[in-house]
Amino acid sequence: MSRLLAALAAPALMLAGPAVAAQPAPPAPAVPADPGTPAANFSSERIGVTVMGSGPDVVLIPGLGSTPVVWTGTMAALPGYRYHLIHVSGFAGRPAGANAQGNYLVPVADEIARYIREARLQRPAVVGHSMGGTWTILLAARHADLVGKAMVVDMLPAIGVMFRRPGMTDEQVAAQIDQMQGMMAGASAEQRRMFTTMSISQMTNRESERQGIVDASLASDQAVAAQGFADLARTSLLEDVARIRAPLVVLYTDPGGAAQMGFPPERIDTVYQMSYRAAPHAVVTRVPNTAHFIMYDNPAFFQAQLRTFLTTPGTPRP
Repeated sequence: MSRLLAALAAPALMLAGPAVAAQPAPPAPAVPADPGTPAANFSSERIGVTVMGSGPDVVLIPGLGSTPVVWTGTMAALPGYRYHLIHVSGFAGRPAGANAQGNYLVPVADEIARYIREARLQRPAVVGHSMGGTWTILLAARHADLVGKAMVVDMLPAIGVMFRRPGMTDEQVAAQIDQMQGMMAGASAEQRRMFTTMSISQMTNRESERQGIVDASLASDQAVAAQGFADLARTSLLEDVARIRAPLVVLYTDPGGAAQMGFPPERIDTVYQMSYRAAPHAVVTRVPNTAHFIMYDNPAFFQAQLRTFLTTPGTPRP
């Protein structure tokens, strides 16, 4: 998570000097098509859904500016499930649709819930990476009747705490987030490409996967991505975590990058454990030898954790 926050903050914090007017974007980089086939009889201005495989239902949600392609290796390693792949509008080449205006954090969660309901999925497992983990929390807390079990991959329920320095007021934190959102939304195409490339280098140790992540990010709507960052930074879901009664697994990265944000590594461990302690069935595990894209950096560990998660019977709801 520390590496994620450093990467999120880098474009804004390093855009020194006067604000730069946005320039026409270059042609969108090629982003691989989503695996699977479009979900039948479902349309939305906020998400797209494709379906792959057969078996018990699993909903997979990628993170900010990401494509469902990040799950390709995971699905290949764990056959025997029917995977429902969420592609958020405005991310990785998908038109922004209704997400072009305003905070879309809760509306996207509600649309995923609508899909689960209309597709008649029977309490599927939901797995979300990064911002997808935020949507997983929202689904498990606010649509508890629809979710059988939940896995959050490298995401805190309240990342705003990581932006607060000693002595900062709420107003100062809010002003900092507003400034960062504006700089991210107003960066020139050249600046955006440079800082995205730099940021992604901190988010995965797997060099072969970096360009695909960069391409997906650059193919995302710039304003939608900036709004998503701000939505995450302003939102606390700690009360939602306390409402989760489904089995919950949280995986987070080796906090070796914590020094980049000025935090001792043990603080990251403490923050994760404390953030999820209110969920009665939460199991919180640090993943070794990985940056933010855990499924790329330590696939064997991640796939083993996911296999156990998917095959362990759900804990009875109290």
